[in-house]
Amino acid sequence: MSENSQFRFGAATGIGSMPGQDAREAAKTVTGSFEDFPFLPELPARGPGADMIGRSAGMLVEMYARVEPSGWRLGDRPGRDTKRARSWLREDIDALEEFTQGYQGALKVQAVGPWTLAAALELRGGEAVLSDAGAARDLTASLAEGLRLHLAEVARRVPGATLVLQLDEPSLTTVLRGQVRSASGYRTYRAVDRQVVEGALRAVAGVHDGPVVVHSCAPDVPFALLRRAGMAGVSFDFSLLTERDDDVIGEAVEGGTRLFAGVVPGTDGPLSDPAGSVMGVRTLWRRLGLDPGLLTETVTLTPSCGLAGASPEYARRALAHCGQAARSLADNPE
Repeated sequence: MSENSQFRFGAATGIGSMPGQDAREAAKTVTGSFEDFPFLPELPARGPGADMIGRSAGMLVEMYARVEPSGWRLGDRPGRDTKRARSWLREDIDALEEFTQGYQGALKVQAVGPWTLAAALELRGGEAVLSDAGAARDLTASLAEGLRLHLAEVARRVPGATLVLQLDEPSLTTVLRGQVRSASGYRTYRAVDRQVVEGALRAVAGVHDGPVVVHSCAPDVPFALLRRAGMAGVSFDFSLLTERDDDVIGEAVEGGTRLFAGVVPGTDGPLSDPAGSVMGVRTLWRRLGLDPGLLTETVTLTPSCGLAGASPEYARRALAHCGQAARSLADNPE
C-alpha cells in the first residue's frame, strides 16, 4: 500500500501472545520493550476465552460461542465463556491504557482473521464454519463489526495512538489448499476460492482506516494474495522462507508492503548476538539486489511467533532482543 511510505511503523514489535496471567505485568513489559511500537498483549494461559480463538469469538457481534470438548462452538446466546472472554479483553485494555498515558505513535492490536476463525469455530452440528459458505460470510460480517467496535474502544483509551490491526491467519494456507480436516477427521473441507478468500480479508480490513497486517507463522504464506487483498504488511517466520520465495518478497518490497520478519525464536533457547539475528535479512536483501537503505523503511523485526509458550524471563529477553537487532540493522544495513 502506498500509504506505508507515510505511515511510521516501529522498527520492532511483538506478535501478540505473552506468557503468564498478569495483564498489568504483560502491558508493562510490552510498553517498556517497544517505546515506538507496543502492542495489546494476549495471555492465553488464563484459559478458555483468553486463547486466540476464544478471544476473537468474544468480539463477534450477534454471534456467540461456547466451549465444547471439541473446541469452540457457535450457540444462540452469550454464555459464561463469551462473558469471560470479553471480561479478560477489558482487563487487557485497562492495563494497556495504564501504561500508555500520553503515548503518541503506532500501537498494534491483534485478532484472528476470518479464515482461521472459520476453520476453528464449529457450527451447532459440529462441523467447522468453513464447511458452510453462507455461515462463513455471516462470520466475516460479524467479525468485521466486532473489530470496528474493538478498534474504536482502544482508540478511545489510547487517544494518541495510531492503530495497526493485525489479523492472525495461521490456517490461511490450509484453507486455500483444502487441507482443513472435518469433524470426523476422515476427510477435508473443500478449498476456498482465492477470490472469496481475498474478498473476506478485504471486508474485515475495510473497517480500519489505518494499516492492516496479516500474521502467519505457518509455511508458505501467500504473500501475493495478501498484497492483492490490500494488506499493508505481512508478518511471518523468517526461518521458513526459501529461495523460491524471493520473487514474491521482492515484489512485495517494491510494492510498498511492510515485512514483519520473525527473526527471534518464540520459545526458550539461546539467543545469538543481535547482528547474527538479522544476518539472514541482510543476505536476502543482497540476493534480491535491493537497496540496503530500504531496510529500515521496509522491515519491522519480531519474534518468529507468539511467546505464550515461552518462560516470562525468556519473553522479556526476546522482546528486548528484537529491539537490539533492529538497531543493529539500522546501524549497519549492509
